[in-house]
Amino acid sequence: MEYYQPCSFLLYLADMHVDKIATLVTETLTISSAYLNRIVVIDCYLPKDVLQPEQMSLLLINDGQNMEELGLAPMLDELIGSGQIENILCVGIHAGEERKMEYGTAAREDYKGRGAKAGDYTSFVFEELLPLIRTTYQVPSFKEKSFAGFSLGGLSALDIVWNHPSQFSKVGVFSGSFWWRTRSLEDGYKEDTDRIMHAQIRAGGYYPWLKFYFETGVLDESMDRNNNGIIDSIDDTVSLIDELVAKGYSRTRDILYTELSDGKHDIATWARAMPEFLKWGWGKK
Repeated sequence: MEYYQPCSFLLYLADMHVDKIATLVTETLTISSAYLNRIVVIDCYLPKDVLQPEQMSLLLINDGQNMEELGLAPMLDELIGSGQIENILCVGIHAGEERKMEYGTAAREDYKGRGAKAGDYTSFVFEELLPLIRTTYQVPSFKEKSFAGFSLGGLSALDIVWNHPSQFSKVGVFSGSFWWRTRSLEDGYKEDTDRIMHAQIRAGGYYPWLKFYFETGVLDESMDRNNNGIIDSIDDTVSLIDELVAKGYSRTRDILYTELSDGKHDIATWARAMPEFLKWGWGKK
C-alpha cells in the first residue's frame, strides 16, 4: 500500500501545489490497493483554515470520477464559504473497470454473480483508504464519518454503513440500485424475500444514531416489475424506507426522502439533489 509522508494539516494546506478555489483545496491521491489489485484514485476536497481538524467531518463518496461533472468543488465552496454547512472533508473514490463487482452487497452476490468483490471493496475502505486519509491529513479521529453514492454506488454506500454502524453516522443514496436481488424475474423472483438490501435491513439491528438520505427521480427508469404504476427505483426505495421505519427509525427525525418529478438517472439530477443532502447532513443550525 502506498502511503504519504505525514505532515501538519495546516502546513499541508498552505504548501501543497493543487487546485485552489476560495474556501477549498483539492488534491488527487492514489492508493495501490492490495485488496482490489489496482491503483485507486481519490480526490480530496479540503476546507481551508481548519483550526481543529478533529472537529471536521468526513464524507466518502463512491464514483468519485464523476465529481467534476457533478460540480462538487464549487458546490462545497459556496456552501462552506457562505456558512451554510460545517467544515467537511469530502473524498471521492474513483471506480475501477470492475465497478459492478466491487460495488454491491458484501454478504451476498446478486443473481448474476455481480458484487463478488464487494467484500474486498469494504476491506479496502477500512484497511487502506481510511488509514491513508488519517495519515495524510493527521486527523486520527474525525468528528463523524458518512458515506454517499449514486445508483450502484449508493447501494454500496448503504451496505457498508449498515454493516458497520459503529463507524458511521449518515448515508446518502441517490437513485439507489435497491433492485439488487438473489433471483431473476424469470426464475421465480419474489419481491418480499429476494431483494438483498431489504433483507439485510430486516435482519439487522436498530442503531439510533444512523441517519438516512434518499433521492429518486420519477424519470429514473421505466421498469415496473409488479405493474403497480410506480417505477421500480421509487418502489424499491420507498419499500426500503418502510423496512427502516419498521426497524424503529423515524420518517421525520432519521430519514429524508426526496423525489424529483423531473429527475432522471443521471449526474445532472444528482447534482441538483446534492446541496440538499449536504445541508441536511451538515447544515449549520
